[in-house]
Amino acid sequence: MRTFDILIVGAGPAGMSAAIRSARLGMTTILVDEQQAPGGQIWRAIEENVRRGVHQGLGAAYSAGAAVVQNFRECGAHYLPETRVWQIERAPSPGKPAGSGEWIVFLSRADGAESIRARHVLLATGAQERPMPFPGWTLPGVMTVGAAQILHKSAHQIPDQPVWIAGSGPLPLLYMTQLLDAGGRIAGWLDTTPRGALRRGLPTLRGAVDGWHDLLKGLLWSARLRGRGFPIVRNVSSLRAFGIGRLEQIVYRTENGLSGDVAADILLVHEGVVPSIHFTQAMGCSHRWNEAQLCFEPEVDTWGETSMTGLYVAGDGAGIGGAKAACTRGELAATGVALSSGALSVERASELAAPLHRRLGHELAMRPLLDSIYRPRTEIFTPPDETIVCRCEEVTAGDVRLAAQLGQPGPNQLKAFTRAGMGPCQGRQCGYTVANLLASAQCRSVAAVGFQRVRPPLKPITLAELSALEESS
Repeated sequence: MRTFDILIVGAGPAGMSAAIRSARLGMTTILVDEQQAPGGQIWRAIEENVRRGVHQGLGAAYSAGAAVVQNFRECGAHYLPETRVWQIERAPSPGKPAGSGEWIVFLSRADGAESIRARHVLLATGAQERPMPFPGWTLPGVMTVGAAQILHKSAHQIPDQPVWIAGSGPLPLLYMTQLLDAGGRIAGWLDTTPRGALRRGLPTLRGAVDGWHDLLKGLLWSARLRGRGFPIVRNVSSLRAFGIGRLEQIVYRTENGLSGDVAADILLVHEGVVPSIHFTQAMGCSHRWNEAQLCFEPEVDTWGETSMTGLYVAGDGAGIGGAKAACTRGELAATGVALSSGALSVERASELAAPLHRRLGHELAMRPLLDSIYRPRTEIFTPPDETIVCRCEEVTAGDVRLAAQLGQPGPNQLKAFTRAGMGPCQGRQCGYTVANLLASAQCRSVAAVGFQRVRPPLKPITLAELSALEESS
């Protein structure tokens, strides 16, 4: 079994930056990632797009990833692409205190499964789009803005029909400008940002001065979209999609009671992103409720170490902050690992961390403003009874509400009662909705209700892979 000082999961901005820093500090480093090439979601297919000369059409922030990927390729860290991590557990450590010792990371590749021993593990698994179930969201023709952007980056595919966009946040603005630059067409934008966005953002405006460049960029995106002639409907509070076999019609209602319906072939939706917490949930790390971002996130210290010694989280998986902040958090985590392993003294680690903390403060300056302006509308958390909330098991919101009346069950009991969260995605698409429906039914906060327990294996694995792993151990 191979052993490394640090094993990093995820080749996005945080993971690559951590690998670069840890390798330069002399630690044996390995990075594993599910994708074919480094870049993560934000810089997906950056190398190929640079080779083809099409990266500039995706914006300067996307193009900036090319330098990070090149530095990662050259840093000397071991790299395993197309690799799925499906379990992480403590290695047996006789004579050592419980909760300490090295880690064993189980993973699968095309040639089978294997296990790797690591003294430290860094999770850089990023974020996922916030689930936003509504009636008809499972129809073919309805997908997320993030999924459409992945197709654009990785396969250079854009819809051949005008698309409707429904949602809130910076990503829809960015994607719409990218789509227009690529020759795509927009049928209309249903802006779900709740009324009073400017008023909500005013108290945080002074603190966002350091991020004025990003603020200006967003204002320019909005101005450009207003001049393109497609309809923009503000303060949309509810959505429904209809069709026989696929999307045909969208019905919407605004906060002031106005309603409308439009014919549609494609609807792209988005309501912000939340940290990917399935690894940390499965491993029993402590989590806290982030009221500003309405999500759970792992509790980490200034180095990114979780409540479990030797397990770190960096990037958006530790709290939504964006690509630049993810890079800085990755460097901080690698520095913390070097300190913990004895590769750095306390004085040297503090010296290296000081400019990183200052930089991180600047990179997160815009976050409170964005969180307040684009706070999700309450309707997405408690959809109508007929809405499917668990796509894997076809469980509706009504099923969850009915089960919530059986005493005062928690998310794990709801999983047993309804099977919501037992499918292949393991609650990635329904966990928050179930928690919010329970909180509403029980007149409690989501923080008090909690998130459902996640069980290994964290990714699908075949019996043949398991058998090969035992034979090789």
